[in-house]
Amino acid sequence: MKRRDFLAKSVVGVAGAWLGSRGWAGAMPPEAGKIGAADVVVLGQTGIKTSRLACGTGTMGFNHRSNQSVMGVQGLADLLLQGYDHGLRFFDTADSYGTHAHVAAALKKLPREKITVMSKSWSRDADGMRADIDRFREELGTDYIDILMMHCLTDDDWPEKCRPAMDAISEAQEKGIVRAHGCSCHTLGALRAAAKSPWVQVMLSRVNPIGSHMDAEPATVVATLREGRAAGKAIIGMKILGQGDMRTRVDEALSYALSLDLLHAFTIGAEDRNQQLDLIQRIAAARA
Repeated sequence: MKRRDFLAKSVVGVAGAWLGSRGWAGAMPPEAGKIGAADVVVLGQTGIKTSRLACGTGTMGFNHRSNQSVMGVQGLADLLLQGYDHGLRFFDTADSYGTHAHVAAALKKLPREKITVMSKSWSRDADGMRADIDRFREELGTDYIDILMMHCLTDDDWPEKCRPAMDAISEAQEKGIVRAHGCSCHTLGALRAAAKSPWVQVMLSRVNPIGSHMDAEPATVVATLREGRAAGKAIIGMKILGQGDMRTRVDEALSYALSLDLLHAFTIGAEDRNQQLDLIQRIAAARA
């Protein structure tokens, strides 16, 4: 039996066996579904085609460290490679997660053109952003970054304050070393500015049904994201599980995200190989 065939047949068995090992509960039996983690989606008007589920590498990510980075370079690379074997083509990283080297180790074993790499920079000026773009590409071992985000914006007027950094990213896009750009926001004012900004091509936003670690209550955030999507922006969800607050309500969180008919894709950071397999199974079983 080929390795890929073996992996495909083992998802249900392995995922079912580990339930509860990290406190996730409420398993649903595998059912045929119309949606899947590996579904090919187009991210807004960027033209980028990738998987519905992104392999997150930044759970509790800050100060160049995350729950995934502590797995070690090879450990996280193996997790990403397993994701690839199951159709996941979207790798979500950031400078502050400390996972560029881990993603690079996986990319060495994969066809680069089949992977969407999203990274994020804290730079707010042109020189810093240009330096980050060059450093990120070196650390990731790639000539280009598919999606480059301005990370953790909080000011209502960030499109004016950060214009030099935005222009530097646009220059990189013109050179072909960045394919698309956008931002992640950590206040409602910043999120609303992103929805209105013509520069933003991709919005990365915290979305879950209980409002955990979000910019505002779910209804307000969703309405703002719908405005962005109506303007042609790609909408990518994060904090789908509320940074662990919905660890025992995974199916509810997934069904909510899928029921919105809003997110082009979403990122979740699995913390081990079995957890990743379980996520894939649960997404297929979710009822939007």
